[in-house]
This record gives sequence, structure tokens and C-alpha cells, in this order.
Amino acid sequence: MGTTASQTANHPATEHELDLAITGMTCASCSARIERKLSKLAGVEASVNLATEKAHVRYADPLTAEDLVAEVGKTGYGATVIGPRPADGARPAAQEGRAASQQVRPPRTSDADPDGQLPQRPVAGDESLRRRALVSLALAVPVVLVAMVMPLGRALGPAAPWIELVLATPIVLWAALPFHRAAAINARHLASTMDTLVSLGVTAAYLWSLVAVLTGFTDHLYFEVAAVVTTFLLGGRYAESRARASGKSALESLLQLGAKDVAVRRIDPRTRVTTEQRIPIDQLQVGDQFFVRPGEKVATDGVVLDGQSALDTALVTGESMPVDVGPGDEVIGGTVNSHGRLIVEARRIGADTTLAQVTRLVEQAQQGKAPVQRLADRVSAVFVPVVLGIAVVTFVLWLVTGHDLSAALSAAVAVLIIACPCALGLATPTALLVGTGRGAQLGVLIKGPQVLESTRRVDTVVLDKTGTVTSGEPVLVDVVAAGNLDPVAALRAAAAVESGSEHPIARAVVDAATARELSVPAISDFTNLPGSGARATVKDTPVTVGKLDLFDRVPGELQTASGRRAGTTVYVGWEGSARAALTVADQVRPTSAA
Repeated sequence: MGTTASQTANHPATEHELDLAITGMTCASCSARIERKLSKLAGVEASVNLATEKAHVRYADPLTAEDLVAEVGKTGYGATVIGPRPADGARPAAQEGRAASQQVRPPRTSDADPDGQLPQRPVAGDESLRRRALVSLALAVPVVLVAMVMPLGRALGPAAPWIELVLATPIVLWAALPFHRAAAINARHLASTMDTLVSLGVTAAYLWSLVAVLTGFTDHLYFEVAAVVTTFLLGGRYAESRARASGKSALESLLQLGAKDVAVRRIDPRTRVTTEQRIPIDQLQVGDQFFVRPGEKVATDGVVLDGQSALDTALVTGESMPVDVGPGDEVIGGTVNSHGRLIVEARRIGADTTLAQVTRLVEQAQQGKAPVQRLADRVSAVFVPVVLGIAVVTFVLWLVTGHDLSAALSAAVAVLIIACPCALGLATPTALLVGTGRGAQLGVLIKGPQVLESTRRVDTVVLDKTGTVTSGEPVLVDVVAAGNLDPVAALRAAAAVESGSEHPIARAVVDAATARELSVPAISDFTNLPGSGARATVKDTPVTVGKLDLFDRVPGELQTASGRRAGTTVYVGWEGSARAALTVADQVRPTSAA
């Protein structure tokens, strides 16, 4: 395996960056060991996150992904390459977008550890942990009752120890098997983790009690210790697993914002006949032209070739008001088309799209480490060996100070069992994972764990108004009429025309008339003016609603109407003259001040 650091001056090392999915980690000691092992390779910087079960690695030639996978295997864990990504400042070509988003699978030979074993499987999935925890709880409760409730123990008489043995055995041998398996694999690689403490403590308590029952040399049994410790730790592992899954599901929901398939425009080169073909989104190529119908998501980042519409970009940019687009305008994949049909040319696909870059930022934030997490990792890396040493010293000191073997072993087992703070290494990364994932779900992009940690010092918050403190639904906030025109009559006329449009601003005007219980007259000859407004005949009069440039004459009192209230102003008029101005705006949520 090439780990040489020397590179000739003429051929500097090329830096690469990739993510590895790590299997078999159970505590912070595991992640710290893998991180140390990888970082010892020349030119490698590694960050291993227990909560996300991933490693982010920077490395230089001549190292390869297979070398990194094999190095993880030497520590007793499994690793699979998730996919390469560009180093900071680099950007893959658009044509390489799909390749960058695909998974890369190293050769099968690198999947084995040095002893020829397959990669260690995850300790237990959610369902397996849940099943083990429930069975352990059901058996541990009667063990504790028999051992701790003295009247019950006396009533059972000589059968009490045997009942405890029968109930505790499945807990120790089956429910606690994930701890024993992980401890054994780490021991084979001359290492220790939190699982080592759990396995030794539970096994010591069980074996001591088993020998005591079979030989009768002492009445001090510790079956309940082995049963309760196993039950509590399994319950904790299950809770941690669910918390990690919650954070991951928030990230997955961000990924689900994108379209799943797309209607592509195909032109026969001979007949020049245009046809439509619906294909999966991963088959879309840069330069392809695709259709976006009302209500559909824009498949990928591109430029509008034909059509007029308004896009709801709130899911991607947070902008609450619809954005009008037409030929030549850029659009973002994942935004929703409000009305009208668009023909868009794909400009960026796969890993190059805006949505993919946002998702990548969230993933990087979850894989990074805050200073407090690095401190926890450093502590846990030396914690287990120190605890094992203390347990041995405790056992010896109790013996040399005149205590019997039973008391000495009890004290040593107590040290092992009490010193199992798995939360030391899991609480911080799990909190960061859930925080960044939930933030992404709510539209808050947290760029790194150190940013999340530093928020404890925040005393001032600066917000923009677009979809952050507002409801995201435009409403009519102001009506200004020119001359003797009644504002109610102006609203009635505007609502009549806008009733034929699907634009969000049009809906706001119609909703305002409905809320005021106004009678809206019928219309005829409705015409949509893409990107500008709409026109229709109301009571034999052609009425226009839209932008200021649709009118030849604008009274002075209407020219300043757009400055009276914040929002988007549209004008209503007839015979070439604007007669009233209507302002539509997003509204502050009632809870924003708090």
C-alpha cells in the first residue's frame, strides 16, 4: 500500500477528497481510533463522525480510495466509499455532475480486514436494538424483584438464585451480544472501547454469580447488575440510534425536494418534428430541453427558452413572493412552477445543481466536528485504558488490604460498570446531527458544527423578511384610487380580471375581494399578459390589471403609490389610463416578534 510522502518537485501530489461510510462503530473510542489510524498515513487528514457513521478524508497521491478502505479494515471496522467530491475551491465540470453524484464501490478485496474477515456489520439496527432492549427489560424486571425485594427472595427460598440465573442468562448471552462482539473484535486488534468496559463488567458480574450459585461459596450475587446494566445501555443505544435517524431523515427530506422525472423535448433531425419523452432525472444531460407545466417542479438548474410564468422559490431560496420568469431567465431546480408552461434548457445537473450544493453543505456541517466534540473524542480515546487500569488497581488494593476475593472482585466490577459513559462521545455529535438536520428541514442552513456551537454567544439576530418572519402568502395591503373612483369599485374591477389568472398576486387580489364580500362581476375575452398582467372585458369595458408600463397615462397620485406600503404594486385601469393602484405584500407572522 503506497503511503510515501515524497513527491518530486515536477510532479506535486494531487489532493483528493472523499467520504467513507463506516460500519461497526459503537462509541467515541471507535471513531477516535479510526481517525488516528487514517491520519497516520502520509498526506491524510481525516475526520470521523460517530453520529453520521461517516469519515471525511483528504488525501494525496499516490494513496487511493482502496488504500483508505483497507486501512480502516485494519482497525476492525468496515468502510465503503460513498463518492468523491471536489476539494475546497474546486468545482467539477457540469458534464461530470452525474459521475460525481454516483456511488463508487472499491474492489471486493479491500472489503476484508487483514485476517480475511468481511467488514464488521453495524452493531445492531434500530429494530434489532429495540427487540433486544424489550426482551432484556422483560427479563431484568423479575431478576431485580427477586434479588432486591427481600420478602420475595425469602418466599422463593433456595430456588431464588436459580431463577435469577435462568432469567439473566439470555440477557447476558443474547441481549448483550453486540457489546461482547464489538469488544472481542477490538481485543483482536489490541484495542479497547466503551464496549470493552460494558462486556467485561457484565461478564464479570455474571460469571461471579454463576460460580457462586454452582459452588455456594458466597451469597453475594450480581445477576441483577448484569441484567440492569445491559438493559439500560441497550435502551440508550436505541434512543441514540433513533436520534441519529431523525437527523438523517431531515437531510433526506432536503434531497426529496428535487424532481424525480422530467419531460424532455426531442426534435427529430430529419423531420424537425418535436416530441416529448419522460425520463428519470438521472438520465437528463446538460443541454437537454425539458418542459415544466403548472404545478410541476423545475427538474434542474437551467435557462428559460420559451414561456412565461412565476416560480415559487421558497423551498430553495426562502423568497416568499413568486418570481416572474421568461425567456433568458435562469431557474433553479426544485422550485415550483405556478402557472404557464416553460421550456427550459438544462445548464447544471447532478452534483453541480444549487440544491445539490445546499445538500452538500448540510452534509459537511454534519460531518464536521465542533471544538467540544473534539475534546470529548480526546478524552474517550484514553478513557477506556485508564478505567481498565483503575479496575485492576482497585482489585489488587482490596486484596492486599485484607479484604476477601468476593469484596475485591465486587469493587473491581463496580469500577468497570459505573465507568461506561457512552454518552461522553455520543451526546455531542448526536446533538449536532439533529440540530443541523432539523435546521435544513426548516430552511435554516447551518454551515458547520462550530457555527452551531458558537450560537450560545449570540445576542443579536438579523433577519430578512422573505419567508423568515413572514407567512409566505401574499395578501392585499393597500388600495389607492385616482380622482373620484371609489377604492371598493377599483378592487371589484381588479378582482374580476384577476379571477381568470392563476398568478399568486392575482389570487391575493381575488381573496381580498372575497374577504370583503364584494360582488365580483363576470368577465369575457380574458387575455393573460405573461410577465406583465392580464386583460378582460368587464361590463363591456376592457379592463387591464398589471405593471405600470401597460398604461399610457398614470395620474400623479398613483405614481407614488408603490412607495406607500412595502410590497408589490399592480395597477388597474381602462382606456389606456391607470385608475387605481393595489399593493400586495407578505405579512409578518404573529409569532415573529417572540
